Amino acid sequence: MHKILVVEDESVIRTALRRLLERNNYEVSEAASVPEALSNHTLTSFNLIISDLRLPGAPGTDLIKDAGDVPVLIMTSYASLRSAVDSMRMGAVDYIAKPFDHADMINAVQRIIADHPTGRAVDGSTPTIAGSNEGSVSGIVGQCPPMVTLFDHIEKFAPTESTVLVLGETGTGKELVARSVHQLSRRAGKTLISVNCAAIPDTLIESELFGYEKGAFTGANASRMGLIEAADGGTLFLDEIGELPMEAQARLLRFIQEGEIRRIGSVHSRKVDVRLICATHRDLQSLAAEGQFRQDLFYRINVLRLLLPPLRDRGKDILQLAEWMLTRQVEKLGCGAKHLSPKSIQAITTYKWPGNVRELEHAIERAVVLTSGDEIDHDALGIDLELVNVSQLRGRPLSKPEQSRPTMNNDPAEDLSLEDYFQRFVLEHQDSMSETELAQKLGVSRKCLWERRQRFGIPRQKPGSTRGRKSAGEAK
Repeated sequence: MHKILVVEDESVIRTALRRLLERNNYEVSEAASVPEALSNHTLTSFNLIISDLRLPGAPGTDLIKDAGDVPVLIMTSYASLRSAVDSMRMGAVDYIAKPFDHADMINAVQRIIADHPTGRAVDGSTPTIAGSNEGSVSGIVGQCPPMVTLFDHIEKFAPTESTVLVLGETGTGKELVARSVHQLSRRAGKTLISVNCAAIPDTLIESELFGYEKGAFTGANASRMGLIEAADGGTLFLDEIGELPMEAQARLLRFIQEGEIRRIGSVHSRKVDVRLICATHRDLQSLAAEGQFRQDLFYRINVLRLLLPPLRDRGKDILQLAEWMLTRQVEKLGCGAKHLSPKSIQAITTYKWPGNVRELEHAIERAVVLTSGDEIDHDALGIDLELVNVSQLRGRPLSKPEQSRPTMNNDPAEDLSLEDYFQRFVLEHQDSMSETELAQKLGVSRKCLWERRQRFGIPRQKPGSTRGRKSAGEAK
């Protein structure tokens, strides 16, 4: 059983996290501060340390130097990329913002322990992808011809220093492919920093990527390292690079060409050694031809390409993935063994899965939670075999946001699914709300909002007004 040390001064959060981890078959020890952790525990005896950043007496990052090769996951309620950069620069393996989603925390723990074996695992309890090693690379499952080709290319591309471009629809697992390339490369022991270009406001993206000097703009009270500089010696993964603003594209091009960056407000350049992996669901060549993406940047990143097929084109892989996910969810929730009914198997194999692997995972999780018996019926999956046509929703007005929620009545035609509600809410309010406001009203992150826009074919609005936007200095 894997051992985890939780360092958190708030007893309520510490206890809740301990219970969450124990429910998922981890052995958990606790400490309320860095001194307590150092005096009462041998840090190198753990597989993972989860620590709050802000602790009485000393910050959680002070544990990193005594942890050796044990990964340290930093939690903080100060949810900014600046804190993430600082923590990772000091050696933290990853960063998670409080309050965190339980599933996100468990997924992070599983991934970190799998990516950073320390030799302290007593058994093989860490979930791995189903099937034998044949037909999989670094935790990616699949035996259809496109996936076999993908595995072959990953193994060939990983040892090189060339830029890799990962292409695939939203939810196909592009970040997992990027991690696989990094883990099989010569930089596997170094930092991998992932950035979703669509999740960062346009006004902040340059300062987050390239950093800035003190006094560069209003509110820049101290110099800050950018994410590219923080990845020095390791790998930088730029997810959804097609969403990068043109100004940032020009800076990124210089970094690729010269191997150096210049912080905002600085007159000096800094050399960096970074392996670049990019990903997008968009056709960058068409965007470049339309003037929406720099052609010279496209040619620079279009070196080695990895193509991820959509789930609907993966044949028998779909059922294999579903059954593996079912096993994992049953283990996670500690419930009795379950199996898919013939109708649910038919639904899984005939559904088009516009949200790809991520949507399948959520459907399986939903079904396990809703099913009390040992057989999962198709109704529990919560998937609609007749996909909603977004164009049919346009022009169906809503009055107030609270009036648009689904209501229970005797007319099924008047009911709305959560997906219907999301689409109608965005279509009704995107002209009067910023992306941040929309996400807050819907109770999701900006990244989740963007991903659902892509899934439902609702393009992000970019109004000419500056409503809801701040300058880089003000946002800081």
